[in-house]
Amino acid sequence: MITKTLVDHCLSTSYEHIPDEVKLHGKRSLLNWLGVAIGASQHPSIDMLLEVTKDLQTAEQVSVFGREEKVDLLMAALINGTSSHIFDYDDTHLDTIHHPSGPVAPVVLALGEHLGLSGEEILHAFILGCEAELRIANAVYPSHYQLGWHITSSTGVFGAAIAAGVLLKLDSEKLVWALGIAGTQSFGLREVFGTMTKPFHPGKAAQNGLLAALLAKKGFTSSEKILEAKRGFANVLAPEHDLEKVNVNWGEDWELLKNSFKPYACGIVLHPSIDACVYLHKRVSPDHLESIELKVNPYVLELTGKETPQTGLEGKFSVYFTAAIAFLDGNASEKQYTDEKVKDEKIIEIQKKIRIVVDESLKEDEVEVTALLKDGSNITHKVLHAKGSIDNPMQEEELLTKFSSLVEEHMGKSISDNMAHFLLNLEQYSNINELIVLNQQKKLISK
Repeated sequence: MITKTLVDHCLSTSYEHIPDEVKLHGKRSLLNWLGVAIGASQHPSIDMLLEVTKDLQTAEQVSVFGREEKVDLLMAALINGTSSHIFDYDDTHLDTIHHPSGPVAPVVLALGEHLGLSGEEILHAFILGCEAELRIANAVYPSHYQLGWHITSSTGVFGAAIAAGVLLKLDSEKLVWALGIAGTQSFGLREVFGTMTKPFHPGKAAQNGLLAALLAKKGFTSSEKILEAKRGFANVLAPEHDLEKVNVNWGEDWELLKNSFKPYACGIVLHPSIDACVYLHKRVSPDHLESIELKVNPYVLELTGKETPQTGLEGKFSVYFTAAIAFLDGNASEKQYTDEKVKDEKIIEIQKKIRIVVDESLKEDEVEVTALLKDGSNITHKVLHAKGSIDNPMQEEELLTKFSSLVEEHMGKSISDNMAHFLLNLEQYSNINELIVLNQQKKLISK
């Protein structure tokens, strides 16, 4: 009974049973999530979602982070989850290319605000939801991902349901049903990468998982074996899978500790190439460059092989564009991925000088770069572990700098600093009213 055992594990794991290092990583994950969500909160796609919400005349229940508007619980989960993935700047579980906070954080914060829950309750549910979805992802990766499923949403819906179910205090039977309801809503196709629909995925997973838990609370029934059944999640959506990974060493090994934070606003597979080209940026003048050769892991071309992106979003899926901006600008933040940049003739000229060579011996966080100069000399550099990987992680100070760079523009420095302090001390608060008040203070800045 894979599904039932997972539910029992979640319900029997108290906040006190979670190691301090996992709690700290959970708070950092929430900090990173809120930063990227607020950073993208003014994106046109968020405007569109809010326009639909107004058309539907939904209740004004909880906050949209970085915005004045309040929306109903389900739309808040959708909008905040979508916002957090727009920049492709969110956290990543490198073993499965999964972004765990996206489907779970919007749920726990929406319910936390709506129900007046404590910071400890919110952090507890967040950790359990992330842990559950990552273990399910482990069980079906890579075959599930290689079929074309966006694993963040297809398995994230389970994490959202677990987190919501814990906060709604579902018993074992109803939480099993919640997973069944969530599993039949598992979705997300990689075909839409490079469009507004990719960030829609974690938002919809959050919304679907929350809805699953709300329905289960009312007694809405579903399969009790959604993960392992013959026509359940794993057997239908993953040709090869190992469901033993869902529950193995529960409470001893924590997948959440493998969650990493991005220093660059694009897919994690591009980060080694960015590091390599930033290295060249400091040493080579564009006028002296003849060509750049990047030896990369196979996933780089599979996921980011667009040679001539036409929009900023498409640029995030182009190793050619990304390498060019990293070489020219020495960075690849959200400010590099604009529609104007992908049409910049200087960048396009550098793109034409970039050659990608797949090397199956290289790991996901490795790359080898060779710059050939016009005088016939060359510079070679190997990145063993990209910045942001498990072996070369962002430190808390760097994470705070990232947070402030994303939030201050919209909220101001004082609010940004106070939000960061709140999240890093989340368990000390009896409710999240202070965070909500800080978010609403944006009104004062915008007027």
